[in-house]
Amino acid sequence: MGFKIKVLLSKLGLDVHNRGLMTVAKELRDAGMEVIVLGNSLPREIIHTAIQEGVDVVGVSSLGGAHLTLGGELIEQAKKEGLIENTVFIIGGVFPPDDAKQLEEIGFDRAFMTGATKEEIVSSIERRVSEKRERSD
Repeated sequence: MGFKIKVLLSKLGLDVHNRGLMTVAKELRDAGMEVIVLGNSLPREIIHTAIQEGVDVVGVSSLGGAHLTLGGELIEQAKKEGLIENTVFIIGGVFPPDDAKQLEEIGFDRAFMTGATKEEIVSSIERRVSEKRERSD
């Protein structure tokens, strides 16, 4: 890949369990990506920061059960701001497999459940960023 991928990671809402988010942040840095960790934030703040930072990827983590509600809000905010076409949106956390499918249906490029490997996450991000960049060229 001839460019450095810039990723914004955040906890979605008030969920305070950040171990998974910090692990993913380290794995993405180790893979050569630039990573910004926002911490706990609501959808509007995440989208505002994504615009301000000019990121390629917005990744959120949810373990508190609000993934469908807040995830849907995040995608709606991204659509309003015109980010959905050129920015990759991923979500990870603990949620039922049916919810992972629903998250992708509402607009997330990928939903990662517990047990996703570094290779899965990194390769998925690289592939999706490349696809979106090709479409926008």
